Amino acid sequence: MIGLWDTTGNEVVKALAAERRSAGGVASGLALTLVAVVEEKKVREAEAAATIAAAAHPCRLLIVVRSDLEGRSRLDAEIVVGGRLGPAEAVVMRMYGRLALHAESVVMPLLAPDVPVVSWWHQEPPDTIANDFLGVVADRRITDCAQAPDPVAALRQRAADYAPGDTDLTWTRITLWRTLVAGAFDTTEARVVGATIAAPSKDPTAWLMKGWLQSRLGIVPELQATERAPRMNSVQLLCANGDTVTVTRDENTALFSRTGQEDRYMPLPKRPVGDELAEELRRLDADQIYADALGAMAGVSGLDHRPPMRVHVWKDPALAAKADEEGAMAGPGGTAA
Repeated sequence: MIGLWDTTGNEVVKALAAERRSAGGVASGLALTLVAVVEEKKVREAEAAATIAAAAHPCRLLIVVRSDLEGRSRLDAEIVVGGRLGPAEAVVMRMYGRLALHAESVVMPLLAPDVPVVSWWHQEPPDTIANDFLGVVADRRITDCAQAPDPVAALRQRAADYAPGDTDLTWTRITLWRTLVAGAFDTTEARVVGATIAAPSKDPTAWLMKGWLQSRLGIVPELQATERAPRMNSVQLLCANGDTVTVTRDENTALFSRTGQEDRYMPLPKRPVGDELAEELRRLDADQIYADALGAMAGVSGLDHRPPMRVHVWKDPALAAKADEEGAMAGPGGTAA
């Protein structure tokens, strides 16, 4: 590992090249560049997840930590090639002051040549991805609405701000649920006329499952709020012939019940974030099924017809905070109190 404190972007580029040469790294063996935007307190979590993902998808990992926007501009960097972060070429960059608002000036020269770029926010997702250049430059963008204070509202915002190439780990977390539900129709052609989903009211996976069933089956599932479990607890489908199909979570297994058949237990583990991230890195094109489910959940149509490219919209958080303060101090007539 090489540590560079109070350094520059050029020095980081030189140090990475030197470390790659000494470790025998070959840039042509990289499948992509993964840019992770992370809060300081979640750096270790992001590193652990990226290590799992990099084992399946060799990548150059660039971890961007934005801290202390009001302080002096400074860049600290750690460079690791084939070390504690597995096979990935990794650079952990902590940016302070105004430099944190222009992270792309350091990140762009570090992108691996001729491979796709994926940006992943392991923190509360941005309201508008176009405000972050690290999202604009990416071919694929991965958010995680579970990190937001109101995950369901954040998921709706993802629909409002959607562009082809976006995805969210909420979608990945219902992959096994979708597989179990879809598998119920391998041996029947019965039409589904209704569905009930039992889950906590603030569980985004339940809302996205509702959108998926609505977009695929043309029904409007009912959400049944229950606080008996911290996550989605069950999905029940009602068929036109009167049969019911129910998938119920029981710890790391699912009880699969169907009218006229014996109950079966099937695996339904809670996967680590690294496995979820690795699943999303398998595809680098737009996910139309996710777009349909997200649009149905939020009541927004035509998401997959939006232009895939974004134009960077500059937003200075310091000025926005100042405007909020002035608005709070203004009287009813709009003038300062």
